[in-house]
Amino acid sequence: MALLISIIIGVAIIAAALGFLLIGGSDKAQQIARRLEGSAQAQESFEAAASSQLMRDDGLSTLPWLNRALGNWSRIGYVRALLSQAGMETKPGQIILMTGVLTLGTYIVSHLFLGGVVMPILYAICVGSIPIDRVFFLRYQRLSAFEKNFPEAIDLLTRAVRAGHALNTGMEIVGQEMTEPIAGEFRKTYEEQRLGLQFREALINLTTRVPLQDVRFFATALIIQDETGGNLAEILGNLSATVRDRFRIRGEVRVRTAQGRLTAVILMSLPPVILILVNLINPDYTRILFTDIYGIFALVVAAGLQIIGAFFLWKIVNIQV
Repeated sequence: MALLISIIIGVAIIAAALGFLLIGGSDKAQQIARRLEGSAQAQESFEAAASSQLMRDDGLSTLPWLNRALGNWSRIGYVRALLSQAGMETKPGQIILMTGVLTLGTYIVSHLFLGGVVMPILYAICVGSIPIDRVFFLRYQRLSAFEKNFPEAIDLLTRAVRAGHALNTGMEIVGQEMTEPIAGEFRKTYEEQRLGLQFREALINLTTRVPLQDVRFFATALIIQDETGGNLAEILGNLSATVRDRFRIRGEVRVRTAQGRLTAVILMSLPPVILILVNLINPDYTRILFTDIYGIFALVVAAGLQIIGAFFLWKIVNIQV
């Protein structure tokens, strides 16, 4: 009976965390943007949507006590930047609370079913890291989509400049014509300048929101051109060709290192996966690794060697272009 009650409590905790993440925390700025988009014309809708993206809700959580606690954390800015780069509207407090609740609930359930301490902790870490892993996955997808379509955005900006439009107007055109996430980022940059932010600072903010090397090249070229002058259309054309060449070379490198990267993933995931499967099939077979001092020492040494091996394998296959 006690086991059943504990299982129900653990499942309820996980379900509550999922519901809190999916339902709670809708930003007021996003609600305002939706109302404006429903009532304005096409151009007004564009300006309203872009302006609403600049309306930042400084609240870190919808829970007051968690908001106060996170406000004193020095790394909360990094978490907020990750969520922004992933294009997520979720507050940092929701992700952190979700991680903690999933970790605790998984540990309770696995401890009741399997017993022990070490394996429930490993399971709790694996399940509890799912919200953070999702943030990094969405961030990778969004930055990859931005990088893939970035040369087309530069080409469109180049054509706008050659047609006689100002650079700010060209950025507005990119924000209207391109798809997300490029359109949203260029809208933000355009609106920041329209609302009085200096051109240099607006471009620096763009490189912060989109931490890609190509975007840094783009911002640096525009800042230098703004300060020293020059043929802007020619600069943008050369920059577009450079970005395309780097993207093509990076694709060739990824193709040639695909086998090495796959080998690295298999070699690094094989030992922990086998350990987890054996522990699930026959817990008595691996119990000595978690109860005996020499077994724990062997696990620590193996984990350290795995980390060192992963570092060197990553350095070998990760060729910078």
